[in-house]
Amino acid sequence: MVMRTRQSQRRRQVLSRERIVETAIELLDAGGEGALTVRALTERLSTGAGAIYHHVGNMNELGQAATETVIADALPWPVASGGGAGESGGAEEAGETGGAGESGKAEGSGRAGKAGESGKAGESGRAGEVGGSRGPRERPEDRIRAVALGLYDAATEHSWLASRLAAQLTREPWGAVTPRIFESMGRPLRDLGVPRGDWFTTTSTLVHYVLGATSQNAQAADDVPGGAPPDTEEVRAAFLDTASRAWRDLDPEEYPFLHDIADQMRAHEDRAQFLAGIDLILAGVTASRPR
Repeated sequence: MVMRTRQSQRRRQVLSRERIVETAIELLDAGGEGALTVRALTERLSTGAGAIYHHVGNMNELGQAATETVIADALPWPVASGGGAGESGGAEEAGETGGAGESGKAEGSGRAGKAGESGKAGESGRAGEVGGSRGPRERPEDRIRAVALGLYDAATEHSWLASRLAAQLTREPWGAVTPRIFESMGRPLRDLGVPRGDWFTTTSTLVHYVLGATSQNAQAADDVPGGAPPDTEEVRAAFLDTASRAWRDLDPEEYPFLHDIADQMRAHEDRAQFLAGIDLILAGVTASRPR
C-alpha cells in the first residue's frame, strides 16, 4: 500500500501540460480524432481526469494545444525577413526563418520532383530541411517552399492535422495556429514585391492551396480499405494503376485529354506534385507584380 502511494505520487509529480499534450498527439496519430478521449488519456498517463483538466482545461483546448505543438515544430517562427514592404530582395536574414537551401529549389514547376526528393519530414526540422541549408541569402521563393513543405510533411505525418488546420482557419482565425501560418507565408511574399493591397489575397491563395492539398491527402489516407497503411508503396501504386486504367478505358473521342495524361497520373509523386503547385502560384505572383 505504501509502495503504491509513492508510485502514485511520483506519477503526479511528473505529470505536466507538455506530457499531456505529447500523449494526446500520440493518441491522435495512432487512432485519429476518435482516439483522443479522457479515458484513453487517464489510462495512458495513469492518472485521473481531474489532474488532466487541471493542466489543459478541457478536451477542445487539448486538441488545439496538440495542433499548435505540431505546427510549432513544423514552422520555425519567422524572426526577421530581410526586405521591407514591397521590396523584391531582402533575404539577408532569411536563414532565421528556416527556409530551403540551394538543393531544395524547385527550378521551375517542371522540376518539382527534385525538390520533393530533397528532404523528408523529421530529419532536420521540416520547414528548414529542404536542402538542409539555411544560408544567409535565401530567396523569398525558397522560404515559401520551405513553409509549404513544412505544413505538407506535418500533415502527412499526422493524418488528423489537416482537418484541424482547416477548422481553425475557418472558425477561429484569431487562434494561435492561423496567425503563425499567415505570418510565415506572408513575410516572404511581401519580400517578393507583392503590392501591399494584394498581400491578404495572395497569402490566402497559398494557404488555401496548402490546406486543400493536405486535406485531400488526409482524406485519401482515411479511405484506404482494410486498415492498410496509406503511405505504403503497394497501396498507392495499386490505387493509381486502377485510376489510370479507368481513365484509359473511357471513350477516347469524348475524353482525349484524360487519355493523354493517364500514364502521367499513375507515375506522379504526391509531394513533388504539391511543390509544383506552389511553383505555379509563385510564377503567377512573380509575373503579376509591378515592374
